[in-house]
Amino acid sequence: MVRVMASLFTLVGFVGALSGAAAIAQTPPAPAELSAYRGLHAAAARGSDEDIRRLAQAGADLNTRDGNGRTPLHVAAFQGHGAAARVLISLGADPALLDNQRYDAVTIAAVRDDVPTLKALLAAGASAKLVTSVYDGTALIAAAHLGHDGIVRELIRAGAPLDHVNNLGWTALIEAVVLGDGGHRHTQTVRVLLEAGADPRISDRNGATPLQLAQARGYTGMVSLLQRPLPR
Repeated sequence: MVRVMASLFTLVGFVGALSGAAAIAQTPPAPAELSAYRGLHAAAARGSDEDIRRLAQAGADLNTRDGNGRTPLHVAAFQGHGAAARVLISLGADPALLDNQRYDAVTIAAVRDDVPTLKALLAAGASAKLVTSVYDGTALIAAAHLGHDGIVRELIRAGAPLDHVNNLGWTALIEAVVLGDGGHRHTQTVRVLLEAGADPRISDRNGATPLQLAQARGYTGMVSLLQRPLPR
């Protein structure tokens, strides 16, 4: 118990720093990059299905990369062009490729809280199960961290692993607590994860459970959810 309490007290400063870093972990194309794009990157940035098809038919590399390792599919996801993303995948673009920050298109859409683009990617065959980011996480963990409860629902429907543990020792459920603000959307995220079967008994590396972490932060809505008996 002493170790758990020490974990709870020392976690706050670390989490504050991590939250700020995570918010800028992805690198969307800057305006200068967007204006300099040519070929498929430019077509993806505009969301032009017609130009994507024309360039693909002319032999353009669907998985070509820009200076940050972004493919046209990454660019389409960053720009919120779900229809263009579906066309790219249908023509052979690889949805499992990661950019230089180790993000795939699904995680990009998840972080952007872009449900329509996420749905388009998943419908086209992109996976919700990839391990992404420097934290060896998943799109579900990223969405839970940010309290994107609608995204969390879609990823769970697509088979995202509920109890994946990243290299910080955290699951999606733990991240919703320790990187959340205790507000409505993070609390709904905890609810959705629990209803889907996420395991609240998985603790962090110091033995603190999601319930203990929520109690330490005074997140009463989460505490109420986490105190419910597990289904038999």
